[in-house]
Amino acid sequence: MATTFKRILVGVDDSKDALLAFDYAIYLAKRDDAELVIVSVLENQQMNIYQTLDTDFIHGEYADLEEHVREYKKQAREAGVTDVRMMVAEGEPGETIVKDVIPAVDPDLLIVGSLAKKGVSRHFGSQAAYMAKYSPVSVLVVR
Repeated sequence: MATTFKRILVGVDDSKDALLAFDYAIYLAKRDDAELVIVSVLENQQMNIYQTLDTDFIHGEYADLEEHVREYKKQAREAGVTDVRMMVAEGEPGETIVKDVIPAVDPDLLIVGSLAKKGVSRHFGSQAAYMAKYSPVSVLVVR
């Protein structure tokens, strides 16, 4: 018996694994006629102290990321997903997705790549492992 999903959350960051996760999320959303919610997290810890104090810099980074996620949304629609939503959040990716995004979105499934493109956190443990361990919903980690 195949499991079907009503709402799928996918985390994107332009890493190769995240792009594979995005492709798989599109496949599942089309298969199940599910809503697809695309999220990307602006990582504050990658900014130096001066950048974090500059609200114009933060707003510019946020706007750039938001525009980039809009491109993902467009790709999903062009691929045939009819119900697509996007979100941009700020913070540590794993913790932000588990503690803030999942409760707000209420997905049936979280899909993430196994490796992050950048960030100090890649040296201190896997964001995917954190989400798999602490997520209140099923997590599919794609490599």
